[in-house]
Amino acid sequence: MTSHGAHDTGKASDALGFEQHDHDACVQKGMAAAQARCAQEGLRFTSVRQKTLEILLQEHRALGAYEVLDRLREDGFGSQPPVAYRALEFLVANGFVHKIERLNAFVACANPGTSHSPAFMICRECESVAETQSMPARGALGDAARDAGFVIERTVVEAEGLCPTCVEKAAP
Repeated sequence: MTSHGAHDTGKASDALGFEQHDHDACVQKGMAAAQARCAQEGLRFTSVRQKTLEILLQEHRALGAYEVLDRLREDGFGSQPPVAYRALEFLVANGFVHKIERLNAFVACANPGTSHSPAFMICRECESVAETQSMPARGALGDAARDAGFVIERTVVEAEGLCPTCVEKAAP
């Protein structure tokens, strides 16, 4: 499971979402994977698309389009909403970013370049998001789809609850 936490300071020891990791290496790995895939597939990885992905990787939490736009504006990429929306649309379409429907926000993909069905655990308190993999073709949903003659092409699984940090804070 890979996490997208509420904050970070860039240190390897920081608790980030639901686990600790080396945040700088995480950002570098995500950017390198996106650059390599775009080069391999001939995708235009423009500077605004790169900056948008970098923002989401650095924040390590779900951000709304207007939050992304504010950060892009601060970095000189313009202030019109289509700037952010077009970059986010490209990143989602190519699997670098996921849209979290519950939050109407976006988060960098924990497994870019792999075909997978993500499932998101969203903390209702701090809004940190952890991504894991689901297997919709297996289990009750897959059985129901097969029984109905339905072929599942895409699922969005979002569970809401409390992350370990917020559970700890709420404990008496």
